Amino acid sequence: MATSLAPADIHPPFAPYSHGMSVPAGQQLVFVSGQLGIDAQGVVPADCAGQARICFDNIAAVLREAGLGLEHVVRINAYVTGREHLPAYMGVRNGLFAEPYPASTLMIVSGFARAEFVVEIEAVAAGPMKE
Repeated sequence: MATSLAPADIHPPFAPYSHGMSVPAGQQLVFVSGQLGIDAQGVVPADCAGQARICFDNIAAVLREAGLGLEHVVRINAYVTGREHLPAYMGVRNGLFAEPYPASTLMIVSGFARAEFVVEIEAVAAGPMKE
């Protein structure tokens, strides 16, 4: 099980995330490419929350291939196209994760390859090897 790193001599996180995560030896690491908010049928919701839910659903599907789940995520990198999308993205993220929270970075970017996308999320997970 990964453990949260929370040094007392730095400012606490601004939201539910960890400053760092320590992964014990012997765990498999799974690196999930950036996922966009498009479902298997090609539908892209217009809103950030809808796209973020699909991004995390896609991440969960990739992790299932390795025998892991969202509870094994130790790192999230997320990108949104505007400050107005921060609350919607964070609402979805915060509803999916519990302590120990993954380490997390959230950046505002100018856009993605297709204009309808407003969020992209990538993840790193660590957990037991798939048998």
